Amino acid sequence: MDLEQCRASDVAALTGFLIHADLTLSGLEAPGVRLWLERDERGEIVGSTGYEMSADGLHVLIRSVAVSASQRARGRGSELARFALGRAAEEGATTAWLFSRRSGPFWERLGFESANREALAEALADTYQVRLFQRTGQLAREVAWSRRLDVPSSALNGMS
Repeated sequence: MDLEQCRASDVAALTGFLIHADLTLSGLEAPGVRLWLERDERGEIVGSTGYEMSADGLHVLIRSVAVSASQRARGRGSELARFALGRAAEEGATTAWLFSRRSGPFWERLGFESANREALAEALADTYQVRLFQRTGQLAREVAWSRRLDVPSSALNGMS
Protein backbone atom coordinates (compact mmCIF):
# COMPACT_ATOMS: atom_id res chain seq x y z
CA MET A 1 0.00 0.00 0.00
CA ASP A 2 1.51 3.29 -1.11
CA LEU A 3 0.07 6.16 0.93
CA GLU A 4 0.99 9.82 0.87
CA GLN A 5 0.27 12.38 3.54
CA CYS A 6 -2.58 14.69 2.60
CA ARG A 7 -1.43 18.24 1.87
CA ALA A 8 -3.51 21.42 1.92
CA SER A 9 -3.58 21.30 -1.89
CA ASP A 10 -5.22 17.82 -1.70
CA VAL A 11 -8.16 18.81 0.52
CA ALA A 12 -10.54 19.78 -2.31
CA ALA A 13 -9.99 16.44 -4.09
CA LEU A 14 -10.26 14.55 -0.79
CA THR A 15 -13.53 16.37 -0.01
CA GLY A 16 -14.93 15.29 -3.37
CA PHE A 17 -13.84 11.70 -2.70
CA LEU A 18 -15.38 11.64 0.80
CA ILE A 19 -18.71 12.99 -0.47
CA HIS A 20 -19.20 9.65 -2.28
CA ALA A 21 -18.41 7.78 0.95
CA ASP A 22 -20.91 9.91 2.92
CA LEU A 23 -18.28 10.79 5.54
CA THR A 24 -17.76 14.00 7.50
CA LEU A 25 -16.19 16.64 5.29
CA SER A 26 -15.58 19.48 7.70
CA GLY A 27 -12.40 20.00 9.65
CA LEU A 28 -10.11 18.12 7.28
CA GLU A 29 -7.55 20.90 7.68
CA ALA A 30 -8.01 21.29 11.45
CA PRO A 31 -4.94 21.09 13.69
CA GLY A 32 -4.52 17.58 15.02
CA VAL A 33 -6.01 15.95 11.91
CA ARG A 34 -3.65 13.59 10.11
CA LEU A 35 -4.77 12.18 6.76
CA TRP A 36 -3.24 9.91 4.13
CA LEU A 37 -4.29 9.24 0.56
CA GLU A 38 -3.91 6.37 -1.83
CA ARG A 39 -3.93 7.19 -5.55
CA ASP A 40 -4.33 5.10 -8.66
CA GLU A 41 -2.02 5.23 -11.69
CA ARG A 42 -3.92 8.31 -12.98
CA GLY A 43 -3.39 10.18 -9.72
CA GLU A 44 -7.04 9.86 -8.65
CA ILE A 45 -7.75 9.23 -4.97
CA VAL A 46 -8.91 5.64 -4.45
CA GLY A 47 -8.49 5.43 -0.67
CA SER A 48 -8.10 7.60 2.38
CA THR A 49 -7.49 7.17 6.07
CA GLY A 50 -6.61 9.23 9.09
CA TYR A 51 -7.37 10.40 12.55
CA GLU A 52 -7.74 13.45 14.74
CA MET A 53 -5.59 13.44 17.84
CA SER A 54 -6.61 14.72 21.27
CA ALA A 55 -4.53 17.48 22.84
CA ASP A 56 -3.00 15.05 25.36
CA GLY A 57 -2.05 12.64 22.56
CA LEU A 58 -3.63 9.63 24.27
CA HIS A 59 -6.80 9.40 22.19
CA VAL A 60 -7.49 9.50 18.46
CA LEU A 61 -10.72 9.82 16.53
CA ILE A 62 -10.44 7.66 13.42
CA ARG A 63 -11.63 9.65 10.42
CA SER A 64 -12.00 9.47 6.67
CA VAL A 65 -11.40 5.75 6.15
CA ALA A 66 -12.81 5.26 2.67
CA VAL A 67 -12.22 3.17 -0.43
CA SER A 68 -13.42 3.89 -3.96
CA ALA A 69 -16.08 1.58 -5.35
CA SER A 70 -13.55 0.04 -7.75
CA GLN A 71 -11.29 -0.99 -4.85
CA ARG A 72 -13.89 -2.45 -2.49
CA ALA A 73 -14.09 -6.10 -1.38
CA ARG A 74 -10.31 -6.48 -1.61
CA GLY A 75 -9.42 -5.79 2.02
CA ARG A 76 -8.34 -2.23 1.23
CA GLY A 77 -10.55 -0.66 3.90
CA SER A 78 -9.05 -2.91 6.57
CA GLU A 79 -5.53 -2.10 5.40
CA LEU A 80 -6.25 1.62 5.47
CA ALA A 81 -7.79 1.41 8.94
CA ARG A 82 -4.84 -0.65 10.25
CA PHE A 83 -2.45 1.94 8.84
CA ALA A 84 -4.16 4.73 10.80
CA LEU A 85 -4.27 2.62 13.97
CA GLY A 86 -0.58 1.81 13.66
CA ARG A 87 0.42 5.43 13.06
CA ALA A 88 -1.69 6.59 16.00
CA ALA A 89 -0.04 4.02 18.28
CA GLU A 90 3.40 5.12 17.03
CA GLU A 91 2.48 8.68 18.05
CA GLY A 92 1.67 7.46 21.56
CA ALA A 93 -2.11 7.16 21.45
CA THR A 94 -3.53 4.42 23.65
CA THR A 95 -7.19 4.47 22.59
CA ALA A 96 -8.85 4.83 19.21
CA TRP A 97 -12.45 5.99 18.91
CA LEU A 98 -14.75 6.52 15.98
CA PHE A 99 -18.31 7.31 14.99
CA SER A 100 -20.11 4.85 12.72
CA ARG A 101 -23.82 4.23 12.32
CA ARG A 102 -23.51 1.91 9.32
CA SER A 103 -20.21 0.04 9.51
CA GLY A 104 -20.21 -1.57 12.95
CA PRO A 105 -19.40 -5.10 11.72
CA PHE A 106 -16.41 -3.79 9.75
CA TRP A 107 -14.99 -2.04 12.82
CA GLU A 108 -15.73 -5.01 15.10
CA ARG A 109 -13.51 -7.17 12.86
CA LEU A 110 -10.73 -4.69 13.62
CA GLY A 111 -11.19 -5.05 17.38
CA PHE A 112 -13.55 -2.14 18.05
CA GLU A 113 -16.37 -2.46 20.55
CA SER A 114 -19.48 -0.39 21.05
CA ALA A 115 -18.67 2.60 23.26
CA ASN A 116 -20.45 5.35 25.13
CA ARG A 117 -20.58 8.42 22.90
CA GLU A 118 -20.37 10.70 25.94
CA ALA A 119 -17.12 8.97 26.94
CA LEU A 120 -15.84 9.56 23.41
CA ALA A 121 -16.89 13.21 23.60
CA GLU A 122 -15.08 13.61 26.92
CA ALA A 123 -11.88 11.92 25.76
CA LEU A 124 -11.81 13.94 22.52
CA ALA A 125 -13.49 17.14 23.72
CA ASP A 126 -10.90 19.36 22.06
CA THR A 127 -11.17 17.83 18.59
CA TYR A 128 -12.83 19.63 15.72
CA GLN A 129 -15.27 16.84 14.86
CA VAL A 130 -16.51 16.35 18.43
CA ARG A 131 -16.99 20.10 18.95
CA LEU A 132 -18.86 20.29 15.63
CA PHE A 133 -21.10 17.34 16.50
CA GLN A 134 -21.89 18.81 19.92
CA ARG A 135 -22.66 22.25 18.48
CA THR A 136 -24.95 20.90 15.74
CA GLY A 137 -26.70 18.19 17.79
CA GLN A 138 -25.19 15.46 15.59
CA LEU A 139 -23.53 13.84 18.62
CA ALA A 140 -26.90 12.58 19.91
CA ARG A 141 -27.45 10.66 16.64
CA GLU A 142 -24.03 9.03 16.44
CA VAL A 143 -22.90 5.53 17.41
CA ALA A 144 -19.50 5.38 19.10
CA TRP A 145 -16.85 2.64 18.95
CA SER A 146 -13.49 2.25 20.65
CA ARG A 147 -10.51 -0.03 21.03
CA ARG A 148 -7.22 -0.02 22.91
CA LEU A 149 -4.07 0.56 20.90
CA ASP A 150 -1.76 -1.42 23.13
CA VAL A 151 -1.98 -4.40 20.77
CA PRO A 152 1.38 -4.97 19.04
CA SER A 153 1.33 -3.82 15.44
CA SER A 154 2.17 -7.35 14.27
CA ALA A 155 -1.17 -8.51 15.74
CA LEU A 156 -2.96 -5.72 13.89
CA ASN A 157 -1.39 -6.84 10.61
CA GLY A 158 -2.78 -10.34 11.06
CA MET A 159 -6.36 -9.23 11.64
CA SER A 160 -8.86 -9.23 8.81
